[in-house]
Amino acid sequence: MNESTHLMSDRVLVFDTTLRDGEQSPGVSLKLPQKLEIGHALVDLGVDIIEAGFPISSPGDFESVHTLAKELKGVTICGLTRAREKDIDVAAEALQPAESRRIHTGLGVSDNHLEHKLRMTREQALEVGVNAVKHARQYTDNIEYFMEDSGRADREYVFRVVESVIAAGANTINVPDTTGYTFPTEYGSLIREIRENVPNSDKAVFSCHCHNDLGMATANTLAGVLGGARQVEVTVNGIGERAGNTSLEEVVVALKIRQDLFGVDTRVNPAKLLGLSKLVSRLSGMIVQRNKAVVGANAYAHSSGIHQDGVLKERSTYEIIAPEMVGAEKSEIILTARSGRHGLKHRLLELGFNFGDDRFEELYAKFLEIADQKTEVLDEDLRSLVTAR
Repeated sequence: MNESTHLMSDRVLVFDTTLRDGEQSPGVSLKLPQKLEIGHALVDLGVDIIEAGFPISSPGDFESVHTLAKELKGVTICGLTRAREKDIDVAAEALQPAESRRIHTGLGVSDNHLEHKLRMTREQALEVGVNAVKHARQYTDNIEYFMEDSGRADREYVFRVVESVIAAGANTINVPDTTGYTFPTEYGSLIREIRENVPNSDKAVFSCHCHNDLGMATANTLAGVLGGARQVEVTVNGIGERAGNTSLEEVVVALKIRQDLFGVDTRVNPAKLLGLSKLVSRLSGMIVQRNKAVVGANAYAHSSGIHQDGVLKERSTYEIIAPEMVGAEKSEIILTARSGRHGLKHRLLELGFNFGDDRFEELYAKFLEIADQKTEVLDEDLRSLVTAR
């Protein structure tokens, strides 16, 4: 299964790195059974590629990648390596049982990384990268090459690296904004310029890998898709190092809701997103903030009277995502001091109560008294209110 057949297609490949980059979140450590549970859920969701780990980094990581490669079917399993022969050999061994395998190798391209981290010249790094791709080719023809810190790198050098590694056999090119430094216009034009300036760019799929240091990961990834990228690298709930990675659920739902703008789709079943989000939150210990887009507890909740009135008349007034689309049961009308008569009447009807105007106004006045004392008025409060005389 070679994903490069999807070049500039209307399908975007979803490359999930929850088990590799996501697990690098400070405080997260997933055991093998937990990784397997998440892995099966990702296959069930419909992702195309699962980055299962960094095999040479530890015996535990090697075992995880090897087990996932053996157990998970109908998906490409990917192992991360540095641009070193030993790393690649170990990754190939770990990936050996996979139905479909990918080796993900590469190194930095920014002068900052070349000088301070790699201590190499541009020429040396280019040679090392090309040799790594050639070495990986003996194990698989599915090779992804990452250019770390592309967001801060010299464009001309990036073009040379891309041309050289594609010529050496890489068929997916990962353009990471490793430090979350770029803004959507910059990142989108970076992908577009690579595709326009590299003569053999039609031989590869371009991939977005964005970090969220300035809160731009999803926006940058979507800008990359508009620039011609056809793979997105994501994690469930956006977990990952520092401020995290691009959030799987945000990208998938944005592409679906704004099909008019993007003209592309993924193989992911969005109705399973909320369940997967809860699973990863529980196993990783990373709590999802209530106001998180798409999967947060408040994402389909309305407490303002004006919003409640609109949603109750016509959902699309304030909701662009149907809750059922992502696996949520329904919109929630949260009763607070800012809720109006429509919200209260709706909830009372749901509980089986229907009152004439005078009695309702009497109840509404009492409801406001309770609401001023509490952050949220619950169903049991309403029952007490109705039965009290």
